[in-house]
Amino acid sequence: MSPPDVTGLVPLETALAKRRSVRHFTSVPISATDLSQLLWAAQGISGADQHGPVRTAPSSGRSVPLEVYAVTPDGVGHYRPIEHELAMLRPDDLRPALAEAAGGQPCIADAALVIAVTAMTARTADKYEGRAGRFVALEAGHAVQNLLLQATALGLGAVPVGSFDDQKVTALLGLPQGCDPLYLVAMGHPKR
Repeated sequence: MSPPDVTGLVPLETALAKRRSVRHFTSVPISATDLSQLLWAAQGISGADQHGPVRTAPSSGRSVPLEVYAVTPDGVGHYRPIEHELAMLRPDDLRPALAEAAGGQPCIADAALVIAVTAMTARTADKYEGRAGRFVALEAGHAVQNLLLQATALGLGAVPVGSFDDQKVTALLGLPQGCDPLYLVAMGHPKR
């Protein structure tokens, strides 16, 4: 993937005002450029300071527990923020199976892209112990809001989904031990 274009044409206030949950999508695929920008918005590197890379979403104590996966008709990839690349893990289209794991929600099967936001909570628990779950949930909310606003700015539609069978999603994505799914975000070109 090419480096993200961080200079958009849509003011933040416009993206905030236009953001809506969109559940009906066309069959038009999401471009590689838009996918790159969406992944960067969720967890990309936006700079550096004396402690190292800084991400687009805040992370408690820089524990960076979130792991982001992209599911498209071409397969499943794991986003690597430092390299800004999508490492393809498998070539199958898991959108229908993810929709089934989410209680049959058609928006997931119909989306051109499903972003799965997952977390390795142990990374945050090392520093924050009993409050780690709360901090990880807050961080996931920050990342998903970034995704939703970036989708809106790109003229895409999106809807975050939190209702799904965790074990099924974990198995489908092949998540490593200790990595839990938190959100599925269905995205695509909205049907008008």
